[in-house]
Amino acid sequence: MKLLLIHSDFIEYEVKEKAIPQPEEITVKSGRLEEALTVFVAVEKVDEKAPVQAVKEAADAIVKMAEQLKVCNIMLYPYAHLSSSLASAKVGKEVLVNLEAELKTRGAYTIKRSPFGWYKAFTIKCKGHPLSELSREIVPTGEAKSSGEETESLKQERKLSSYWYILSENGTLQEIDAFNFQGHENLKKFAFYEKEKSRAVKQEPPHVKLMKSLEIADYEPASDAGNMRFYPKGRLMKSLLEEYVTERVIDYGGMEVETPIMYDMDHPTLSKYLARFPARQYQIESDKRKFFLRFAACFGQFLMAHDATISYKDLPLKLYELTRYSFRREQSGELTGLRRLRAFTMPDVHAMVSDMDMAMDEFVIRYNLCLSVLDNIGITTDDIEMALRTTKDFYEKNKAFMVGLAKKFGKPVLLEMWDERIFYFILKYEFNFVDTSDKASALSTDQIDIENGERYDITFTDKDGVRKHPYILHCSPSGAIERVIYALLEKEAIKISKGQKPMLPLWLSPTQVRFIPVTDEFLPDCERFNSELTMLSPYYVIRSDIDDREESVSKKIREAEKEWIPYIIVIGDRERSSGTVTPRCRLPELGGGEYTIAQFHEHVIARTRIYPQKKLPLPLYLSKRPKFTG
Repeated sequence: MKLLLIHSDFIEYEVKEKAIPQPEEITVKSGRLEEALTVFVAVEKVDEKAPVQAVKEAADAIVKMAEQLKVCNIMLYPYAHLSSSLASAKVGKEVLVNLEAELKTRGAYTIKRSPFGWYKAFTIKCKGHPLSELSREIVPTGEAKSSGEETESLKQERKLSSYWYILSENGTLQEIDAFNFQGHENLKKFAFYEKEKSRAVKQEPPHVKLMKSLEIADYEPASDAGNMRFYPKGRLMKSLLEEYVTERVIDYGGMEVETPIMYDMDHPTLSKYLARFPARQYQIESDKRKFFLRFAACFGQFLMAHDATISYKDLPLKLYELTRYSFRREQSGELTGLRRLRAFTMPDVHAMVSDMDMAMDEFVIRYNLCLSVLDNIGITTDDIEMALRTTKDFYEKNKAFMVGLAKKFGKPVLLEMWDERIFYFILKYEFNFVDTSDKASALSTDQIDIENGERYDITFTDKDGVRKHPYILHCSPSGAIERVIYALLEKEAIKISKGQKPMLPLWLSPTQVRFIPVTDEFLPDCERFNSELTMLSPYYVIRSDIDDREESVSKKIREAEKEWIPYIIVIGDRERSSGTVTPRCRLPELGGGEYTIAQFHEHVIARTRIYPQKKLPLPLYLSKRPKFTG
């Protein structure tokens, strides 16, 4: 059973029409409840095997939240959209009716339930504090799962309780509720977001409007949800990011490989791994065999390492792939814009290491790599929050190591601990971006995997001649490329909310310089200046264009501002006679003043020379460009 709990000022609904052939009989077609805990409920197939237990556990979760929020009114609202694996209508209605009855026995609550099997219009006002939007998944203990050695792990994983702390740079460890979050507002949002696991999106985040207006990306209605179309500007940004991250990984020592996007579901090693992630898979059939589309680069790289002859001298062995694409069947309620997708581009570098000492040494090297990659992309430690995840035993034995990571990060971090290890990793960190909707999204991450070396029978020959299984580090230096663009746009949306000018990093701006003639007479001068600018160096590229449209100069400048163009150069009599330009700089840090074209070229290149160089992705003249978005 899936529950979405909303602490609401009010919830009201109105019945419209039948959603199933035999909906619940009703006499009242509308309802409203003030100051309520609104519980959207999806009864699932798994609940059919133990409906009584499902009702009890759901009631426990709802009452616990009602007590925590100190609310007396509860609205139960059937909501099929929370799950793609719904119970039959008969069981669904019975479970909801019994849940309502069970809650009425739990205390002095006012319980209302909207009718089952009807389409309804509803209005809800969420209170908007950290605990106002939560989700819960109920898996009754009577559930019968598929057989296999991973089944018990899945059951344990659901029952496993996390302990949540804040670890300060000085080594102080405090429970979340005891920590003073003053001056750490984003850390507070992130901590409660992680603790409560509320992933569903209730409102469109600002970056969606920005990605459309800037003609970066848009939804593709002809595809599955979570698959995007990228326009020329967006494709340029993606390719620049892909190339930059790849260059950094290669400098680190990563060996770039390419592996298939689909794998046999009955492969003996993969089938065991898949049991851990059944909801993530896209499945297809070919030649009477079932395949799944990869949701990470792990499979191909591990199978490649399994077939390789590896010596201890080769370690750490670093394999890298930028997957275009990886596929995950994320829940539809979590899909929005570029934040969470079902098809995404993921830089993934694994390192095979001999033992835990080498693993932790390599972990620090990659930690510094991730911080550097994000910083150069345009996302600093001020923009992100960090999470560490481990077991209590590993933390106690390696506390100084973890405090060192927090000290390097420069501010307190969220620490999640378990009593025992259930996952394949013993230590993991993530750098998370907290957006304007108070949702957190992981960017860079790394983890020390102590299981899959043995599971995939990857071996190396050690100094003593003995074949051993390596530990494996899983790292994405930037996180998904699409999510990086999301974070950059959301960062600028925060600036806009503060009355500041937004701008993409100069090296990522599709157009870096725009020439605008005062009149058509000066169009040849714009062309001359542009040619000189673009031909000064065969190695370094400046993406410049010319607004040759029949519009006023003021309108051209306004539209360039709306496109976030970093440098706008208006060409008239003075520029023609002097041979110099005085750019309008979007932000003060871009510099300013009067330049010859050669000086201006050096001025811009000095700010972009460390990044990949790519040409303008659109026609030079604005009059020749199509408009991709409305």
